Amino acid sequence: MKNGVEIKSVERKSPAAKANVKAGDILLEINGNEIQDVLDYMFYAADNNLKLELLRDDKEFTVSIKKSEYDDLGLEFDTFLMDEKKTCTNKCVFCFIDQMPPGMRETLYFKDDDARLSFLQGNYVTLTNLSDKDIDRIIKMRLNINVSVHTTNPELRCKMMNNRFAGEKLKYLKMMADAGLKMNCQIVLCPGWNDGEELLRTLDDLEALMPAIQSVAVVPVGLTKYREGLTKLELYNKQTASGVLELIEARQADFLKKYGSRVVFAADEFYLTAQKEIPNADYYEDYPQYENGVGLLRSLIDEFDFALKTTEWSGNRCVGVVTGYAAYDTIFSLAKKAMDKYQGLDVKVYRIRNDFFGETITVSGLLTAQDIIKQMSEQIEDTEWKEMIISSSMLRAGSNVFLDDLTTEDIEKALRVRVAAVANDGAQLLEAMLGI
Repeated sequence: MKNGVEIKSVERKSPAAKANVKAGDILLEINGNEIQDVLDYMFYAADNNLKLELLRDDKEFTVSIKKSEYDDLGLEFDTFLMDEKKTCTNKCVFCFIDQMPPGMRETLYFKDDDARLSFLQGNYVTLTNLSDKDIDRIIKMRLNINVSVHTTNPELRCKMMNNRFAGEKLKYLKMMADAGLKMNCQIVLCPGWNDGEELLRTLDDLEALMPAIQSVAVVPVGLTKYREGLTKLELYNKQTASGVLELIEARQADFLKKYGSRVVFAADEFYLTAQKEIPNADYYEDYPQYENGVGLLRSLIDEFDFALKTTEWSGNRCVGVVTGYAAYDTIFSLAKKAMDKYQGLDVKVYRIRNDFFGETITVSGLLTAQDIIKQMSEQIEDTEWKEMIISSSMLRAGSNVFLDDLTTEDIEKALRVRVAAVANDGAQLLEAMLGI
């Protein structure tokens, strides 16, 4: 019997509804192609003329549908992917999930390595979950992909990922490149493991796949205080981070000359650790690795400065901004610029130490409400300000919940202030400071 996917609901007046497709029907095929997940559905349902093979009450039947190209059929399924997410089969030495404290909500311990989420949401995948058949489907559908490469040394890749198949899966990079697909790549860099000569080797191997490689992000390993029983790793310091930047900048110059793009970019954390100035906007080109923390601070600074030039304001306002150690100096300098222009504005900037994960975790996105409450309770007495600005990156997407399952309301009750969550956008940050 053919596999299929149960239809949860059918949107009213949709093409599928007009064809008498009903909730509870099992979708088996579209135009003779078996439907197993969301990729099959989206790819084969894009045509104008469709023949759907379905199962209802153990009886197969067929409906024909004509629609405009790419119009949605109107079918909804139990899950976004139409089946379960694929869990990661690796046990990487640098895996952040393995370093999380006990007692957190179950979903935070799920290790995702689902290639479909790379195409649909931009997630990075290691390729270790994929088979030759999967790659054939990706090539057929002309799907570009984001890949966690880490190293192109097969033996080292197996060791870093604790997966004996991790090295051989590198062949998929060439298969996809030869097929003309585009890839963005990520390298989590661990001192003494995949940096130095190994990083040069990886960049050389990726260059051999040009023009398939659109960009490469190099990000430093993050280490929490929960590493008992895990592989011993070190953090980057000022000297070693500077060495990484020198290596990357040398390759950038070469890539820029050959391909008109720098291709490889270092995460902002490397510049902060090396105590070097964040490059200007031109350096980041079109910010291809923004979601990997590459150019976040430059984008924030430039957006803030532009908004500052074009925004008129008068009044009296005192407000607090809470951030992590990594972004503190940047946020403090932006607040000073705003106060220099607007004489009635008073912005207090506070940096929060990450006691929850450990002091070595300095990014704002991993701060918890309990750390904010505890440390701000020690700093707030008879403060004039009654509104606290935080980064929305601290919260679960689309919610007001922090990683420790406390909420913005918990902060408001504990500290008796209003909490405003602001995206990593300079204009929005200025508006929040001004209360407009």
